Amino acid sequence: MSKAHAIRSRITQKVAFWIFRIATYLILAAATYIFLDIGIKGSRTLFTSRAPFINVPFFTQRPQTLFVFDYDGKKYTLSDQDFRAWKEGHPGVEVEASSVAYSAGGVWPCIVGTALLIVGSMVFALAVGICSAIYLSEYSQNSQFIRLIRIAILNLAGVPSIVFGLFGFGLFVIFFHWNVSLLSGWLTLGLMILPAIITASEESLRAVPNGLREGSLALGATKWQTIRKNVLPYALPGILTSSILGIGRVAGETAPIMFTAAYALRDEMPWQVPHWTDFFFQGVMALPYHIYVVSSKIPQNEYTERVQYGAACILLLVVFCIALTSIVLRERTRKRLSW
Repeated sequence: MSKAHAIRSRITQKVAFWIFRIATYLILAAATYIFLDIGIKGSRTLFTSRAPFINVPFFTQRPQTLFVFDYDGKKYTLSDQDFRAWKEGHPGVEVEASSVAYSAGGVWPCIVGTALLIVGSMVFALAVGICSAIYLSEYSQNSQFIRLIRIAILNLAGVPSIVFGLFGFGLFVIFFHWNVSLLSGWLTLGLMILPAIITASEESLRAVPNGLREGSLALGATKWQTIRKNVLPYALPGILTSSILGIGRVAGETAPIMFTAAYALRDEMPWQVPHWTDFFFQGVMALPYHIYVVSSKIPQNEYTERVQYGAACILLLVVFCIALTSIVLRERTRKRLSW
């Protein structure tokens, strides 16, 4: 190698290194800015300057209409419930109050609905996804049909979420007559993240050394016993990693649930039903849809902004808590395993 060629090679390597490094730092800087912006503005809603320093009503109450008016030289900002109580305490007093929808109260029904949608859809997606991955990895032959199935799964992973929403609306809401309900939302969201879970789970299963399978079979274990005892435990950390990615996507999606599971406003909780089977056919409020409604369907002002950022901050906290649970389970599983 000539000296000039060696110099060009070092320069090219240095340039590539700095391009990759700058790109990585730019992504980290953008993510940091977004999270800090939501965290700082959302904390103004979630926390107060007085004990207990947490805005408890925002976490525990349902969304309400905010009424803003001036009376006796003082500006009042009261929720729907408090405004009615104020009028009862001031009989005969007429005030010109402007109302702002969804800008008072809290987001408790949205938190509950989001958690239910995440848990239900992940249970469905993981159950079906792991079974499909086991079949593709352990039982199927590398035939043309199986290769077509894998290509179809990869293509489904790139389908826009709005398409899954329309599919779920047509199949579950209209054809099966499940209406806007938890069950429709679970299956729609589960199908949306199913391709990613199948792919990641299959790769985790394939990463397990064949020696573990061969040793188990040589000792007289059946195919299923080998998979259950020697393959799945070692593939579990990778499967949990795919679930973390699925949680992030499920929690932030608006398009699928706005057709299948979410209401703009619902006072009753899903379990407030005459019979327990009705629980699965109840629609819910959800944080992504609530943020969408507050941000785009009503006039924007300082009161709607506090709700938007507060709800967004809580959504990040919910996703963080559920994902952290998966991470802890994954790390504990890894510690118990040794190859």
